[in-house]
Amino acid sequence: MTREFENLHRAAREYCDIIEAVENDGQGWLRRVIQILPQLHAAVSAILEQDESGGDLLEADLEVRFSLFSKLHQLLGEKDAYWMEYDLGHDECRSGSLADDLTDIYCELKHGLRMLEEENAEPDAVLLNWREGYKVHWGRHLLDAERHLYELSSRGNL
Repeated sequence: MTREFENLHRAAREYCDIIEAVENDGQGWLRRVIQILPQLHAAVSAILEQDESGGDLLEADLEVRFSLFSKLHQLLGEKDAYWMEYDLGHDECRSGSLADDLTDIYCELKHGLRMLEEENAEPDAVLLNWREGYKVHWGRHLLDAERHLYELSSRGNL
């Protein structure tokens, strides 16, 4: 394994551990998410420079995603929704969802971690999947989550 993969693997595991422990951590989990997202972003950015191509996109397990989304949505309450660039100016029109962002990131990363643990997949295959998924899907969620959490934190709403 390369150092870049090890950094991404560590950040992915830490992120998934945080999300899996949300019910046992009060509101401290959100502060931990704020700390790990930039590390995750830096780790995935380091692998984007590699020339290898390929990777498979994750097929969504809608039941798992909905269950996690519902739990996070409830825990976040008013902190969940945020404005997207195309939203109208009414509060009920906020279409961004931190719960959705965190859920999609989790599902993509957890899939790769399971591949490594249960299927004994080659790290290169997992790396390619994470990189492709980042480019096509969860990278946008990562950026949106970081932006929204920054806004919450800067206004003292955490």
